Amino acid sequence: MGKDRQGDVKAAGRTLDLFEIFARQLAPLSLSELAQLMDIPVSSTHALVKTLRARGFLYVLENRKRIYPTRRMQVLANQIAGMDPVVEILAPTLQALQEASGETLMLGKRQGDMVIYLDVVESRSAIRYSPQPGERKPLHSSAIGKAMLSLETDEAIRQTLETVGQPRITANTLTDPAALIADIRQGREQGVFITRGENVVDLMGMATLVRLGEESVGIAIGGPLSRMMEKERTCRELLAAARQDIAAMEAAPI
Repeated sequence: MGKDRQGDVKAAGRTLDLFEIFARQLAPLSLSELAQLMDIPVSSTHALVKTLRARGFLYVLENRKRIYPTRRMQVLANQIAGMDPVVEILAPTLQALQEASGETLMLGKRQGDMVIYLDVVESRSAIRYSPQPGERKPLHSSAIGKAMLSLETDEAIRQTLETVGQPRITANTLTDPAALIADIRQGREQGVFITRGENVVDLMGMATLVRLGEESVGIAIGGPLSRMMEKERTCRELLAAARQDIAAMEAAPI
């Protein structure tokens, strides 16, 4: 089975691309339209569609031969999500924090050189931060990323940054290792790690680190910079209380 330039298994990557395209288009597509959007030959698209139809993940509308996913993927995803060992435990905490803060809540975990969002509870405000579960964020410019880095010694952080880099994402991104390490030290002391427009312009994130058994995860509150600055003290207190509550849990190790 071939691999693409990113090292992913090609067939798996194309399958995920297909479903992401349907999620963006939100409409049935012809084989040629799908091939064009995936930027692969029609013959390759036909083979992929044939396989997914046989497994019950796609069906064909006979009128104009357009293709659309069945709900099989949704059913499987719901079954899997319902037993997530981290999200299941922390979902009530995220919901309570969202209601108390009025901002978007993210649950994230380090995966290699990035942070991945495991769960998101969006703010109800018209203007809000709207990430999606599964999004990946840099370690050096996200609040949860800083929390994850704080688990390392300062020297280990330097070595990590030498490997993954500190690319400038916005004008506020900390691109100097010494400045970032100093920022993380402050976060360790205060129990809260903060980004101010470092990954998304005009967005402020505040994260705390919690442990579930042997697993370390980050919980972050994120919203428009001006609004978050007004409620910074409240958000600090909410995260501190949540951290204490989770530490007191007698949950089974995951």
